[in-house]
Amino acid sequence: MTELKSKAFWRAVLGELVGMTLFIFLSIAAAIGNSNNGNPDQEVKVSLAFGLSIATLAQSLGHISGAHLNPAVTLGMLVSCQISLVRAAFYILAQMLGSSVASGIVYSVRSNETKSLGVNSLSRGVAPMQGFGVEMLATFQLVLCVLAATDKRRRDVAGSVPLAIGLSVALGHLTAISFTGCGINPARSFGPALIMNEFTHHWVYWVGPMCGGVAAAFTYDFLLYPKTDDFPDRMRVLVSGPPTDYSVNGRDVELSSK
Repeated sequence: MTELKSKAFWRAVLGELVGMTLFIFLSIAAAIGNSNNGNPDQEVKVSLAFGLSIATLAQSLGHISGAHLNPAVTLGMLVSCQISLVRAAFYILAQMLGSSVASGIVYSVRSNETKSLGVNSLSRGVAPMQGFGVEMLATFQLVLCVLAATDKRRRDVAGSVPLAIGLSVALGHLTAISFTGCGINPARSFGPALIMNEFTHHWVYWVGPMCGGVAAAFTYDFLLYPKTDDFPDRMRVLVSGPPTDYSVNGRDVELSSK
């Protein structure tokens, strides 16, 4: 619980709230702001909007909160023992709140001719379990990319990590958008659904991505690139958070591991 005493912790939670609000506003506005939404080129436009938004915000907020901006990513980081249970819970709440606020803003500024708010729905002929599978696999590649690109053990990472993650988001949308509208971000699906009160098959957009995030974390951390030598320390992170960001007399200080 020491994290709750840290100003850096609350700045990180605020960063997730602000980042998610901007992300949903930018991406949903791009998705509904075109009268030719049914055309194939719209899928490319929306995919790029989501990917570029994430890349930009990851660059802007990554040093503050890690710029998860996605409950599935947060859950993957939790399973990977990189954040605490408390931080994961507050991040997800902030992400859902930011998505809801942004969706309300888009709803209020959309044109009178636009009836949509980008609520995710299964395409005709796609069964819920099929949608679940698509969402799970699309999210799997995203969380795998996040874990690999941010792995501090690597010395071979070149180029921009935020851009790599943004491209992974765009790839997930290009893959899944024709099947499910692409809901690899549960908070993104939640905000518009809440404002429009449309929750048909909404479980697909939570269970699928969350399972994908957990599967990616287990696959990367325990099968592809195991890191078991520091397992006791990693388990302590789940309870107390990393050995940093503890506040003493109103100042944030860094604790060194013994």
